[in-house]
Amino acid sequence: MLSRTSPGRRRTYLGLLGTGAALIAGLLTAPPASAANPYERGPAPTESSVTAARGPFATSQTSVSGLGVTGFGGGVIYYPTSTSEGTFGAIAIVPGFTASWSTLDWLGPRLASQGFVVFGIETNTRLDQPAQRGQQLLAALDYLTRSSSVRSRIDTSRLAVAGHSMGGGGSLEAAKSRTSLKAAIPIAAWNLDKSWPEVRTPTMIIAGESDTVASPASHSSPFYNSLSNAREKAYLELDGASHFFPQFSNTTMAKYMISWMKRYIDDDTRYDQFLCPPPRATGDISEYRNTCPNS
Repeated sequence: MLSRTSPGRRRTYLGLLGTGAALIAGLLTAPPASAANPYERGPAPTESSVTAARGPFATSQTSVSGLGVTGFGGGVIYYPTSTSEGTFGAIAIVPGFTASWSTLDWLGPRLASQGFVVFGIETNTRLDQPAQRGQQLLAALDYLTRSSSVRSRIDTSRLAVAGHSMGGGGSLEAAKSRTSLKAAIPIAAWNLDKSWPEVRTPTMIIAGESDTVASPASHSSPFYNSLSNAREKAYLELDGASHFFPQFSNTTMAKYMISWMKRYIDDDTRYDQFLCPPPRATGDISEYRNTCPNS
């Protein structure tokens, strides 16, 4: 014999069923407790992962013509092909005096495969000075986040800059002008301005011990010492390296660039292990100075 349920009780029962289903669905779709940082991308890092030629993300690239942009000379964008983990931070990188992006292009897929959108840019002219290169880095970031074909893949609040030689000096100029940048990495940087107290951005300076163009004593070291207001700073000097070390694939340089960018673009404390305690001056490293992440 079928029992009868009053309409009120039936509605209450169905409501409880709906509430229970919603709770179960929420538990199934909620991020794991370990994902407290919404910007973490990729698996937990290891020594092998940060020194690998390619990271965990498959990448693609697209060229940007200098004819279709303003403020810089075009370039190449490298980006993760999947956005299943969300959007990514972005890095603009500029080459040095008389150089083109092709001199640094090994960095594009290497950094992008770790979970970044990377824009290797061309300058307006090969003779542009650091201040001009700094302005071009910022123009490139604006294009990347506002107009580029990959803009939907980028978290516009998580942007960074890097550069080589006069481009490295330009990355300091960019960080000085736009204090909202999350990270800066000047590499074998050259600039007539030796003092950068205006920079608030976490900055890692990478120098070559045997650089005779932008010697550490007259460029990178004074730059580092002057970063009195940077939230964090580090100085990495590569043993026996000339001014042109960034133009060739360099595992040590890439390891610390990846770790610095992950730590400060993605706020990913899993990378602290590679930055603090600081690496010893041994092997490829002739000197390392830092403030240790958030010490």
